[in-house]
Amino acid sequence: MTADELYKKLHSIQPGAVLCNYSMERVEQMLPIVNEINELKRERNAVILAHSYVAPEIILTVADFDGDSFKLSQDATKVQADTIVFAAVRFMGETAKILNPTKNVLIPGPLTGCSLADSITGDEVRALREKYPNHTFACYINTTADVKAECDVCVTSSNVMKIVSSLENDKIVFVPDRLMGQNLQKEMDKRGIKKEIVLHSGCCYVHEQYDPDMINFFRSQNPGLKVVSHPECHPGVALLSDYVGSTGQMVSYIKEQPEKTPFLLLTECGLNARMQYEFPNKSFIGSCSMCKYMKSNSLENILETLRHPEKAQSIQLDEDIRVKAKRCIDAMFDYAAR
Repeated sequence: MTADELYKKLHSIQPGAVLCNYSMERVEQMLPIVNEINELKRERNAVILAHSYVAPEIILTVADFDGDSFKLSQDATKVQADTIVFAAVRFMGETAKILNPTKNVLIPGPLTGCSLADSITGDEVRALREKYPNHTFACYINTTADVKAECDVCVTSSNVMKIVSSLENDKIVFVPDRLMGQNLQKEMDKRGIKKEIVLHSGCCYVHEQYDPDMINFFRSQNPGLKVVSHPECHPGVALLSDYVGSTGQMVSYIKEQPEKTPFLLLTECGLNARMQYEFPNKSFIGSCSMCKYMKSNSLENILETLRHPEKAQSIQLDEDIRVKAKRCIDAMFDYAAR
């Protein structure tokens, strides 16, 4: 890849944050890093999985697979390489390790947590099971391996409605995302699906900050605005949105809309940047809401991970936890395929 080729990919992204300011000078600085990463991938039989929320230059230059949590979970089952470098957060790396126990799964970013995943532990799920012994436990994929190991089925933002509505039991404990659970309950009530859903208190600190007043302001300034939000947002935000869905579903919705349509994306700004280069004839407005965990991934720390994999953060799981967590994830794949 040449500097001109890389600049053509990146220059259309508007700088909603300092991380997305792609001058030719910056492109020329990152190009040697990109080329060395791609060379080391071949030498070490490694692939890079990258979530849509990481910096655009990672997705556009070195990622072998990119997308939302569900797509990357599926992609992880197809990996043939010996090493997976997962540019995201720890719980996603754990999911890859659960599905690929013999592979070396490495996390390059220094901030590997997640406000949502870190809001609940396996011990807390076990306590909830004692309190609700007759409930089916569904966990969001944004959870740690020990939480998945204690639950019956995993869900993602793209399949939560399908899976929870398909569960034979009408009594559900949904963890950990309180706001997604509230949106799920409202949608089920709207569709006449009777489920008793017990919610936990967790939330994503990025999506929690959006509020209805912001939507009303942007609509007043932008005629014809389409508001597209993630189900981790507050129900009041979802109510005022034109579309609510996972990052993958958001992309499909945006793709179907006419050219020149203005969009307000209420999710982490990595998706906003991605949409700018995938759909240059559409308009994307609003400020950048950045996840400090996802954005801790960089070309530089991916390069360092591949140069010195023995020093990198490697995902290690107790085999009993891994097997139980895999059963939970396999149940998700089973329900999603029905």
